Amino acid sequence: EAGVHTRMDAEGLRHDGFEIAIGEDRTRIDLHGLTAGKSVLVYGQTEVTRDLMEARIAAGQPTHYESEVVELRGLNTDKPTVVFRSDHEDCVLECDYIAGCDGFHGVSRRSIPGDTLREHEKVYPFGWLGLLSDTRPASDELIYNKSDRGFALCSMRSESRSRHYLQVPLSDKVEDWSDDRFWDELKTRVPADVASNLETGPSLEKSIAPLRSFVAEPLQYGRLFLAGDAGHIVPPTGAKGLNLAASDISTLFTLLVSIYEQGRTDLIERYSETCLRRIWKAERFSWWMTTMLHHLEGTDIDRKLIDAELDYYLNSEAGLTTIAENYVGLPFDRLE
Repeated sequence: EAGVHTRMDAEGLRHDGFEIAIGEDRTRIDLHGLTAGKSVLVYGQTEVTRDLMEARIAAGQPTHYESEVVELRGLNTDKPTVVFRSDHEDCVLECDYIAGCDGFHGVSRRSIPGDTLREHEKVYPFGWLGLLSDTRPASDELIYNKSDRGFALCSMRSESRSRHYLQVPLSDKVEDWSDDRFWDELKTRVPADVASNLETGPSLEKSIAPLRSFVAEPLQYGRLFLAGDAGHIVPPTGAKGLNLAASDISTLFTLLVSIYEQGRTDLIERYSETCLRRIWKAERFSWWMTTMLHHLEGTDIDRKLIDAELDYYLNSEAGLTTIAENYVGLPFDRLE
């Protein structure tokens, strides 16, 4: 839709399914078969950014790098402004509308008054330790692994570069995990045949990311529109973060076109409601995947109930279809 898909189509890895492994039991989620031919594309977010910036350069549009946004002003006026600092000088950018795409820690969400903004948050009591390496992926498709020792994900960036993750306590530090310790632990959390064929190697990068579910409401205030991580965060288990950001921008694009080409301003008030319908469904799926697949503290009955629910979903056509439909991404809601 944005016209920047050429390299993604050529270089992205199309996956028609993924696996969920519980101990030695493996279930393949047939995305293609369960969703009438849909699939997912493995393509790094850094590559998406590169494609977008190259398109912007080609369009002759200016971009200010190394510029800190200090303040948003006049959001309820016809000419809101962005105050930013560049080369140690304060600059003012006059706007018709502002897209707040500055992430969870940016100024956009903080610019909405406290008596208007509502924030919903769940912080999970563990993080993901990720290791990037130039090694052969563990499988042609992603494997989500649930074990008594915790969750593990076998993922990839390309056919020769792997990305693996381990569930770890939030108290852990990257320095606690040598490469050898990481690979040894990963082998205990995946099926035996995966462990025996796992190619190991030195890490290119290691990091620990906390997990949270977060939604801000509303996503629109005056002429400011929150999009992506500025307005919502999902745990990565459901692979929905970038997908949600793209759906926000698609909705905002439709809205701005209707304003500039048709003179319609009635859709402004519907931006938040339209985006949030899809966001909350993606939040639910990401929370569900996280809850089902991670080792959680709790009573025996809590764990037994989780195991029973996951067993039902993985052994039911309806359950498998629900997982597949949410994993490939629910349809975008269109403003009309």
